Amino acid sequence: MTITAQMVKQLRDKTEAGMMDCKKALVETDGDMEKAVVWLRERGIAKAGKKASRVAAEGLCGVVTNGNKAVLYELNSETDFVAKNEKFTTLVEKVGNVIINSNATNTEEALKIAVDGQDLNTVILEASGVIGEKISLRRVTVVTKEDGELFGTYKHMGGSIVSCVVVANGDETIAKDMAMHVAAQSPRFISKDDIPQADIDKEREIILHQALNENKESAKPKPEQIIIDKIVPGRLEKGLKEICLLSQPFVKNPDVTVAQYLGKATVKTFVRLKVGEGIEKEVVDFAAEVAAQAGLNK
Repeated sequence: MTITAQMVKQLRDKTEAGMMDCKKALVETDGDMEKAVVWLRERGIAKAGKKASRVAAEGLCGVVTNGNKAVLYELNSETDFVAKNEKFTTLVEKVGNVIINSNATNTEEALKIAVDGQDLNTVILEASGVIGEKISLRRVTVVTKEDGELFGTYKHMGGSIVSCVVVANGDETIAKDMAMHVAAQSPRFISKDDIPQADIDKEREIILHQALNENKESAKPKPEQIIIDKIVPGRLEKGLKEICLLSQPFVKNPDVTVAQYLGKATVKTFVRLKVGEGIEKEVVDFAAEVAAQAGLNK
């Protein structure tokens, strides 16, 4: 398979590994991007989640609550300039109010909500024409709680990141703090018990290959069994703690873990949205492009 410069750049954006390492990884994995990321990680050249994919979408996320229901959503625009436009921010607020007062549970259902004789999709399309940029509703997530439980919500920089947590046996301060922590630290799971075994097994395999490769290059290699029995389990445990809410250092007091801060309170669930998350953005290097067209890059 032909490995293109764009493929190398895409892998570099995902991993921050060197260009030559990225090219070699793609060659070794026959151009498979996911396998190339794993190949780099196994050799200690890239870390999981070190850098999220660059994003094309601008816009804002929102979070609204009503009784035992909360809605988190993302409304995208093409530029950050428009995302700060009053007409756009007014539209964001309107979309949230429409969804929270409906029975919609996802994006597809939300776009069909009736609003003054037309659907929400049409409302957004008409706003696109007025504002002058493509605007789209990308994600809608509904969170529910029981009576006696609390919502904690947090909005960062007007909606670049929003979060919502459901807390039991706590108070408003704890709920708010947990939402702030989730927004800042981006945990993937509440505790280790919530991580699928397949994910743990995959991570263990990556760490094993990484440790064995490091050991081969070491001036004083350790017996392989020590790698398997001690080093790999230690690294795996550390990595799992970093992605689990309860074991993370509490953002407002890193001397204690989230679990210690919570005490008798519990987090039942959480959701975090970040604008443009997971959407690729093409970054054009105009100087390099001009140089290439002029035949200067050889």
